[in-house]
Amino acid sequence: MKPSVPFARRWSWKLVTALWLTVTITAAVAYPIELPAQLGQMTRNIFFHVPVDIATTVAFVVSLWASVQTLRTGSLDADLRAASAAQVGFLFCILALLTGSWWATFAWGAFWTADPRQISILVLLLIYGAYFALRSALDGAEKRARLSAVYNLFAGITMPFFIFVVPRITKSRHPGGALSKGEEVHNPVIEAIAPETRIILYAAMLGFLALLYWLYTLRVRIGRLEPEAQAEVGSVERPTVVPRRVRLES
Repeated sequence: MKPSVPFARRWSWKLVTALWLTVTITAAVAYPIELPAQLGQMTRNIFFHVPVDIATTVAFVVSLWASVQTLRTGSLDADLRAASAAQVGFLFCILALLTGSWWATFAWGAFWTADPRQISILVLLLIYGAYFALRSALDGAEKRARLSAVYNLFAGITMPFFIFVVPRITKSRHPGGALSKGEEVHNPVIEAIAPETRIILYAAMLGFLALLYWLYTLRVRIGRLEPEAQAEVGSVERPTVVPRRVRLES
């Protein structure tokens, strides 16, 4: 049995994360900032959309690295970490798509405009949705870990292409995209934010990354408690039990 970790040590960083997010979200909603006339209060969405987008990228990178470790070492625990990071990243990716589309309602006039940025995030969701479907269709922990890791390499390699490359090489109204050849779309929201207000944006990034780590570690711990994981551990660590009759005769 593993030694119990003191309560203060287990929960101190989680309480700090919760407090950090509470203060950051409150500041993002209530702090007076200069608001562009085009978006108004929707400008505050930048404190949520951008950090969630960054957290999505980090989660999928962690999942890719864990899959590499799975193929290199054959560790089922590495496979669990890859799946857990992908699940949390999938959740943040949905939030990135929703907050971005909500922003598009005010900036572009419609919730869904089939902009290359929106399509690329949707395709990324479908790719990782297929990853989960593959895992659920495979029997046997070792086979599932190996084949899922191979597929996750493909998903992880295409992820930067859909997030960073597609909006910049296609005609997109998303900031960083190109309306025409050689013409880059600037972000009036970022340009309008005062330097001191950027602190809220950076704090939100750190807060959502801490939340990402919290959810990731929680999902890994839950995965280790599932019956299949316990069976794998039990098959290795289960002690040999001597029958009572043999003990008495000896």
